[in-house]
Amino acid sequence: MLAGASITLGLAIATLPPGLALGLALAMSKASDTRLVRAFGEGVTTVFRGVPELLTLFLVYFGGQYLLSDLYSALEGGQPPEISRFAAGVVALSLVFAAYSSEVLFSAMLGIHGGQGEAAEALGLGRFQTFRFVVFPQLIRLALPGLANNWLSLVKDTSLVSVIALPDLMRQTTSAVGVTKAPFVMFGAACVVYLVISAASSLLIGAYSSSLNRGFAHGS
Repeated sequence: MLAGASITLGLAIATLPPGLALGLALAMSKASDTRLVRAFGEGVTTVFRGVPELLTLFLVYFGGQYLLSDLYSALEGGQPPEISRFAAGVVALSLVFAAYSSEVLFSAMLGIHGGQGEAAEALGLGRFQTFRFVVFPQLIRLALPGLANNWLSLVKDTSLVSVIALPDLMRQTTSAVGVTKAPFVMFGAACVVYLVISAASSLLIGAYSSSLNRGFAHGS
């Protein structure tokens, strides 16, 4: 079960960077002046928020393996490599995490006054510098509470990978129940592990949020 807990935590941590990056890209696309770009961002967000997470995982893992087999047959023949269960979990969870995070980040963008971009331009900052030094620090501060909720949901959603035989905490716990015939004890222990991960995450996020808001709290 401890080995499974390490895979659960590793899967969540590995999902966070691509999920945040894709979520930010979707949020920026929804804030675009181009109608087609906005429609693309809204469409991707709607799809992966509306489709069950388990179905997304099946599409990535089983559907990806099927497409890879077709590709190998068309190009060179032979047996294609099997898609990594861990990688499939990261991709599927990243898509879901990005869809929900894009909504949080987009709302945070709306909370940043547009005049700040004009002021940065007047100071000679380029578009990238304005985003990096002016917009992004405020964006993270405003979006952090919502992103924290998405992170906790992500930790719980990692349990879905047990259905594709990745030995995460949930799958290892189920195996332990089959051996020990003590479901209450084993599943109760799994609950404790999830709660410890969530509590530790909340403490770390709370400390980071306090550091981001220290200057604003002092100013008020």
